[in-house]
Amino acid sequence: MKVVISPDSFKGTLTALEAAQAIERGIKQANTAIETLLLPVADGGEGTMEALVLATNGHNVKTTVLDPLGREIEASFGVLGNESTCVIEMASASGITLLHNNERNPRIASSFGTGQLIQTALDQGYRDFIICIGGSATNDAGVGMLRALGLRLLDEYGQDVQMAIDGLYDVNRLDFTNWDTRLKDSTIAIACDVNNPLVGENGATAVFGPQKGVKADEVHYFDQALTHWANVVERQLGIRLHDYKGAGAAGGMGGALIAFLQGKFHQGIELVLNVMNYREKIQDAQVIITGEGKSDRQTLHGKAPMGVLDCANNLGIPTILISGNIDDQDKLILGQYFHDIASVVNDSISVDMAMREASKYLSQRAYETIKRFID
Repeated sequence: MKVVISPDSFKGTLTALEAAQAIERGIKQANTAIETLLLPVADGGEGTMEALVLATNGHNVKTTVLDPLGREIEASFGVLGNESTCVIEMASASGITLLHNNERNPRIASSFGTGQLIQTALDQGYRDFIICIGGSATNDAGVGMLRALGLRLLDEYGQDVQMAIDGLYDVNRLDFTNWDTRLKDSTIAIACDVNNPLVGENGATAVFGPQKGVKADEVHYFDQALTHWANVVERQLGIRLHDYKGAGAAGGMGGALIAFLQGKFHQGIELVLNVMNYREKIQDAQVIITGEGKSDRQTLHGKAPMGVLDCANNLGIPTILISGNIDDQDKLILGQYFHDIASVVNDSISVDMAMREASKYLSQRAYETIKRFID
């Protein structure tokens, strides 16, 4: 029997690869004769680069960039096995996990480091990009990235505005004199499952700002700053980002990639599975196991396990969901789609225990689940 193991990351505990390895150990404990194929996946957020590099036998390139607060850190971008496609995770340079909770400061947090990753890749000759924009710490409309790529934001006196949310209010015009013209010859695929507009009640700040540190009484101020920015972009480029679907992703990074880099949106998991040639690799499997840190009804809307399930269903392969935590009411909903469902957290394993020894308990749950399937 062949089992394909395709979890997403168990955020806060295990990477997708580590989760796949833990599941594999449980399966081998049940029956060493079972053939396993590890194909960890991602939905366009953190872990996407690792999944794609692993699946295509690519490699990572390390470089030094500035983190959201302007400190030098080491970050990486991935190069796929075709040696021509570059994968950049915004979270690697501008991610919220790079900051301690008490460091979150969206007034000054910048996406500059993500622009540095793109520029380094351009310097090394890459022109085909997959940019994953989940997990950002920023609410800067992507202007940090644009500045790293040569754009100047000038006030009414022709001076550079300050690199903070306050500076967006002062932008009068855009100066492309130093813009990196190599971007004209590049293709940008944006891996993103968010379709929020840039501004308004469903915009970048109102929906995602609070988790990045925007206080309730600051939401309007931030939103108006992004609105002013969008007005300048519309006036100078003729592109209206205010209500453009996806422009509000990653604190407005989606809008910057659309307007300035001519990026095209792709649902994260679909892009990942296509690049992996996933459908071809699973054709002879008897069962597929997927999972994530927490599964609930949101899993049904573009999350990695559903992408895996759709591929498996097309080939008539049963799919099992093993996740870190699934509430009882969500088990009823998800049970309508998956062949079997298992939660690491249960009556005997608490959330704290599952977090502290994630690999151990995930292996245990995989052992029990595959035994049920075999029997």
